[in-house]
Amino acid sequence: MSLFFFLTVVQALVAAALVGVILMQRSEGGGLGVGGGNPSGLMSARGAADFLTRATAILATIFVVLSIALAAMAVDVSSGREIDTSLQRTAPAAVPAAPVDPLAGAAGSAAPADASPAAPAAPAPADDPLAGAAKQ
Repeated sequence: MSLFFFLTVVQALVAAALVGVILMQRSEGGGLGVGGGNPSGLMSARGAADFLTRATAILATIFVVLSIALAAMAVDVSSGREIDTSLQRTAPAAVPAAPVDPLAGAAGSAAPADASPAAPAAPAPADDPLAGAAKQ
């Protein structure tokens, strides 16, 4: 498990370095914006651009390899192979006596005299933490 945390920290450092290297590059390919001096030197405009391009490619490769390794390790570390049923609500299925027409009152006909407000089909289980929420 400690290897997983170590690789996670290395992944974060590589990601930060990758962001830094990408932000140092110029969109025109000038790299670091160094424009003067000897054009054949190590940190000339072209040399800086080449260095930053190579550094980006290397850091991106390391980032992808670490991501794959961490994903493989996370699958092995997690032991939850069963479905969690702690929040599952089971209520008996209520069968209505007659089909209910939701548009019966909208056609202009009066509601039947024996119509009463709908009552819950089944009481909530005793250990249901949300049993009183609908009454508020």
